[in-house]
Amino acid sequence: MKVDLHLHTYYSDGFFSPFEIVKKIQKTGTKIISITDHDNIGGLKEAIRTGLKEDIEVIPGVEISGEYMNREMHILGYFIDPNAPVMKELLTEIQEERILRIKKIITKLNELGSTITYDDAKEDLKTTVSIGRPHIANALVKQGFVKSFFDAFSKYIGDDKVADVKKVRPNYDRVFKVIKEAGGLSFLAHPAKYFNEEEIKIFKSAGLDGIEVIHPSHTATDTKKYKEIASKFNLLTSGGSDFHGGRKNDAGNMGKYYISEKEIDKMRAMLPKKVA
Repeated sequence: MKVDLHLHTYYSDGFFSPFEIVKKIQKTGTKIISITDHDNIGGLKEAIRTGLKEDIEVIPGVEISGEYMNREMHILGYFIDPNAPVMKELLTEIQEERILRIKKIITKLNELGSTITYDDAKEDLKTTVSIGRPHIANALVKQGFVKSFFDAFSKYIGDDKVADVKKVRPNYDRVFKVIKEAGGLSFLAHPAKYFNEEEIKIFKSAGLDGIEVIHPSHTATDTKKYKEIASKFNLLTSGGSDFHGGRKNDAGNMGKYYISEKEIDKMRAMLPKKVA
């Protein structure tokens, strides 16, 4: 049985609705999924409701941007309670900071000759939250300020480019704590991009439950390496397609990157027991 625990909808930087994601994933033979939008849980109800109709189990999830030693890290939370006050508080804080950052980036772009506004960026946003640099990039293309989405990032709004503004992110240990208090498990997303064994050991001591070993950015060597690290530190393993709907050259990823149901069983065994 295929299990995909890394999927994005238009509640963050994905292209499709939660309904569409569930319908599409069904065609791949995948039976268990997690919607893991960036700093956003707004699409979970729709996904879960659709999953019940289509015989797809939808595990409540989220991908939270945290920080370690002035470096960004993405932390996947699985089996979270979307209604947990502590989770809502953290995500609201992150969203408010996200909006402030986007407005600062737009101000820089205006100083460089672009005339886009915050409302222009919001036109590409299909929900009322999780605006990000991809929405600015699309607005710049529509305006004709750049030729392509990728030009926008490579010339202006990518990390450390002329119009970029640094993110303000919650510290990693706070994110682990919030996910735990919301009844969930914390996983380090696509670790091969930025973290080594010693750093994962530090995260483990701070409350990390597992690491994502199957990911499109991982080579076979990466997957083997991080499975061994997970085993060494007694960490759970996860994986998925990180599907965004084709926006990140990932159109063929859905149904290709997945884990087995036995990994889910191990996760369930680690969940805090609910008192009746």
